[in-house]
Amino acid sequence: MLSDKILNADSIAIVGASKTVTKRGYQAIKILQEERYEGRIYGVNPKIDNVLGVKCYPKVSAIPEPVDLALITTPAKTLPGILEDCGQKGVAGAVIIAGGFGELGAEGKKLEAEMTKVARKYNIRLIGPNTSGMINMHKNLNLVGLRNAPKGGIALISQSGNMALTMITEAQIKTKVGFSYYVGVGNEADINFHEYLEFFENDPNTKAILMYVEGMRNGRKFLQRAYQTTRKKPIVLLKSGRSSTGKRSAGSHTGALAGMSEVARTAFSRAGIVVVEKSDEMLPCTEALANLPPIKNNNIAILADGGGHATIGADELTDLKVNIPEISEKTQKKLKDILPAAASTANPIDVAGGADDNPLVLAECARILLHDSNIGGVLVVGLFGGYSIRFSESLAYAEEDAAHHFGKLVRETGKPVIMHSLYNFAKPHSLDLLRYYGIPVFDSLELACKAVGALAEYGGYLRGYKSKAKFVFDMGAKAKARGREIMHTARSEGRTALLENEAKELISLHGGMICHDCLAQSPEQAVAMAAGFEEKVVMKIVSPDILHKSDAGGVRLNLKEPEEIRQAYRDIIDNARAYDPDAKIKGILVAPMVNEGLEVIIGTKNDDQFGPVIMFGIGGIMVEVLKDVVFRVLPISAYAARGMIDEIKSVQLLNGFRGQPPVDRKAIKRLLLTVSEIIGAYPEIQEMDFNPVIVYEEGLNVVDARIILKQP
Repeated sequence: MLSDKILNADSIAIVGASKTVTKRGYQAIKILQEERYEGRIYGVNPKIDNVLGVKCYPKVSAIPEPVDLALITTPAKTLPGILEDCGQKGVAGAVIIAGGFGELGAEGKKLEAEMTKVARKYNIRLIGPNTSGMINMHKNLNLVGLRNAPKGGIALISQSGNMALTMITEAQIKTKVGFSYYVGVGNEADINFHEYLEFFENDPNTKAILMYVEGMRNGRKFLQRAYQTTRKKPIVLLKSGRSSTGKRSAGSHTGALAGMSEVARTAFSRAGIVVVEKSDEMLPCTEALANLPPIKNNNIAILADGGGHATIGADELTDLKVNIPEISEKTQKKLKDILPAAASTANPIDVAGGADDNPLVLAECARILLHDSNIGGVLVVGLFGGYSIRFSESLAYAEEDAAHHFGKLVRETGKPVIMHSLYNFAKPHSLDLLRYYGIPVFDSLELACKAVGALAEYGGYLRGYKSKAKFVFDMGAKAKARGREIMHTARSEGRTALLENEAKELISLHGGMICHDCLAQSPEQAVAMAAGFEEKVVMKIVSPDILHKSDAGGVRLNLKEPEEIRQAYRDIIDNARAYDPDAKIKGILVAPMVNEGLEVIIGTKNDDQFGPVIMFGIGGIMVEVLKDVVFRVLPISAYAARGMIDEIKSVQLLNGFRGQPPVDRKAIKRLLLTVSEIIGAYPEIQEMDFNPVIVYEEGLNVVDARIILKQP
């Protein structure tokens, strides 16, 4: 865990202290003084005596008292030497403002590596480089320069200073929420995202974590930490780069189909993180999660004073997969007793003017709904906060009274209330009272619904996180002796791929169902092997240098007669040599033609940020056209495997379509889990590609298998 001396430093050295008011070395000291930082401040500049009354020293090691943290504002090339000096002083951490490191290419990466090497030599932890800085709001430790940032319970972690400014400005203008910390992560040269999570998970001033992420150096460790953190505190995350198609790999279909956004989104959600797609959703969702209990059963009641808003809210929540359940007869009767005859007590509830002369009616309706065990929370939409503006000033006291009732109901029932108000712009005291109780108020109905969706999603995660894999491979996932022998043979021959027969044997060793085949090394052997099958056969080239067999003319189908098998053998060999004269040919695979069924694809790849990832979807020759596939970070649980099967767009094909029987979902699930086990047992595997896998009403067959190994 990060040392407290870094984010809670008691003493700061400003390296590059300056008398020039526009320089960071001047502004940093000025803001620390203005905001009454509780610790000690030292300037470091050999050319001046002091800045704003703060004494300056020629170097950090010359400061006579202990120094916890250094804010370094000097150019990138000075960093290795300055950190060497900081190390001799025993400084715990440094905030590196300068750019010009890994983000600028080879020379920058070399300088970053040199700087990091010095830091690790002395165990100095680095924030950045290329960072806007950090703020500890509760200690008035402001190393960014943003003034008047509101204090509160949200820890903000961002790779963009402008995004941080957006969030803080929005909080100042639109909400009553505030921040416990802000950290500009920068290049992650040393301190990684997962280390900040662990710190904020244990920080008493932090109730929720808000993140803007562009890329991660160690995505798997982040997921492992997030899985632990989200059980205690919610995390909201916006990942930029949704349009990226990710790195393409010619080695397999899986590599070509695995886009970063799909992998990241499912991985983050599985770790309990609430992923948002738009920047204006970030703070609303975090505000709701920081201040309200989650929705425990995914059921929400909409309480409205007009049909239009109720209908729009219902549509939005349905799109977010939040249930809007029927209201029980008992609860409806209680609502009817206090509402006019024109009111609708179905869900959404429309009070039909029942609160126009007494806004307390809305609070009473909320009380009835929240005490219904089937209702997990209430979304109030419409005029609340504006009854005194629209109808009579005398209603202001009733609205304020109702606000107190709403707040007490949240505490009493442990269920959330979210408020949408057309009169949020007018800033009535009743809405301020709601915020005092932690109830967020939105002038956008869509954002109010998004906040409800976040509460429901997080509540669902807390209900079911135990069924999810923890992003750590089971140490009991044992490699088979024969499997290790197959890997050793491939390595000893200098190959970076298993032969198809080896790949299928490995699957079979771990319990997977495969298409039985034989390796022939002459036309006569092929004829003899084909005679052993009742069905017609398929013949395929086996070469470590030819991965895409069809492209090389290396496949022949529906063969039975001895002469056509001999001729097919010769043709395949000739085609392979024409395709790649230097290819090493191991022989021809002879296998029975399989019956028709549903073609699916299962594959894995190694993602740069998250490590091994598994893919499932509709397969066959159209796989890269349809792209109906889903991804999960490995390992997966049985629960995750079932979720992958249900998530593809063409799931109806699995259930039976136009008279076709449903396919064997259990067999698909078993194969997905087998693949997960194989990846855990053989870390030298880079990618796997099973396409097609033919699935039947009972059972399946892995017809084609490709396993690519990591470079030695």
